[in-house]
Amino acid sequence: MTPSASQRRVVVLGSTGSIGTSTLDVARQLPDSISVLGLSAHSSLDALVAQAREFRPRFVCVTGPDTLPADALPPGTELLRGDDGIARMVTHPDADVVVSAIVGAAGLHGTWAALEAGKTVAVANKETLVMAGPLVMALARKHGGTLLPVDSEHSAIFQALRGNDVADVERLVLTGSGGPFRGRKRHELEHVTVEQALKHPTWSMGRKITIDSATLMNKALEVIEARWLFDVPPERIAVVIHPESVIHSFVEFVDGSVMAQLSPPDMRLPIQHALTYPRRLPGPTRKLDWAALSAWHFERPDPQTFPSLELGFEVARAGGTAGAVLNAANEAAVGRFLDGTLAFLDVPRACRAVLDHHDFDPTPTLATLAAADRRARQEIGRWTTR
Repeated sequence: MTPSASQRRVVVLGSTGSIGTSTLDVARQLPDSISVLGLSAHSSLDALVAQAREFRPRFVCVTGPDTLPADALPPGTELLRGDDGIARMVTHPDADVVVSAIVGAAGLHGTWAALEAGKTVAVANKETLVMAGPLVMALARKHGGTLLPVDSEHSAIFQALRGNDVADVERLVLTGSGGPFRGRKRHELEHVTVEQALKHPTWSMGRKITIDSATLMNKALEVIEARWLFDVPPERIAVVIHPESVIHSFVEFVDGSVMAQLSPPDMRLPIQHALTYPRRLPGPTRKLDWAALSAWHFERPDPQTFPSLELGFEVARAGGTAGAVLNAANEAAVGRFLDGTLAFLDVPRACRAVLDHHDFDPTPTLATLAAADRRARQEIGRWTTR
């Protein structure tokens, strides 16, 4: 498919995941504004082929061990492999926006390559900034790259800050639904099953991020992401629980004014905002029904039941290797919970232990962060449930 001059040409990394499929739905609804240049997936190759046949991108990249027969893709679509294929797509001269939606630490490579090429990156992979926030932001500044947030909370802050100076911000307030165990006490979570933890009350997401929501580790990671993305110290970041998930975050200014972004809980809206920024276009998401609204509720998080949140503030204060270690430990611990070898409450316990005992480096290189990531995963592999 040949794009028109008015279309944004988009590369979607992790196109078969939750964010990736939502991104393609936005592209499907806005064909005059968005064209798909490249797609990547690690697995789910049948879904990847179906996407390629619908959108007819120039490139498709497979990063996992399996491959595709050459005739599986439509004519004119080139099959690429691995990290080299990712780099080729995201640095291609025709790429306007790269959607970084690969889950976990694996998403850092594509984001890094795109920013090094001066591209605009719609970052849904929060782990990129959690692991390497200072390095990533410095890279963007050096090469003229741009980071646009796709997380609903950070998109809300980005929108509320527009036209304002960060120096005038009193606090950034991240909202969260509270997950499936909002209101529960710690003793009630001793025997949580995978099925219970995956029943999110508001959002439809991938398995890993749904578990992060259940432990509130997602809010911890978002605190770290906000600290680097908006260059705001952690003392000026707060978290409140808002179960309706309509107010996606607040910005409180020094004069007492508060700006918020509201919309129904639908990831397609922040995705569309990143893809079409600074334009606003009619899109696929429904509007708020003001006549049906009754009340919104707000609660403070419970740090005793959900200790993950404090880990996020600690890491945001520490910087250095702390983010890479927390992220890797959490990814590994969530994986063990999902496969039944670690208890739910042991996920934050294990993360705390690994974070407290790692060899902290305040000014790491990318290689140092990669080594810290590997060691943290190894330590979680040795953890035994209580």
